[in-house]
Amino acid sequence: MDSQRPATVDEEVAALSRSADRDSLFMQAALTLGGRPEPVTVRVRNLSPGGMLAEAKLAVEQGAAVAVELRNVGVVAGRVIWVGEDKFGIAFERSIDPQAVRRQVAAPSDLPAHLRRTGAIGGPVYRRR
Repeated sequence: MDSQRPATVDEEVAALSRSADRDSLFMQAALTLGGRPEPVTVRVRNLSPGGMLAEAKLAVEQGAAVAVELRNVGVVAGRVIWVGEDKFGIAFERSIDPQAVRRQVAAPSDLPAHLRRTGAIGGPVYRRR
């Protein structure tokens, strides 16, 4: 979340519930719970710059520290701010770009011939959906 953090859990839940900033999607991410060595695969149901809704048959507690590995963004630290039946909300410690998570990295064979030439591209190339 940003520098003006909500004072209560209810305010954090309200901040994550704003539909204007949420990006609805269905993808998987690796979630590491504080104190557990191995990541667990969760479904990401929606994503915003400040948090996400995750779904998994997993026992998590409100307030638990987590780290989520998101495609094209990397590992983002956060904490669980609410828990429901097989779903839970995570507030990130820093803002992310939800659209970056949606981007697919194109393989060189997917590129047009004029971009495949040696030296024509310097880094990963993203496809628009």
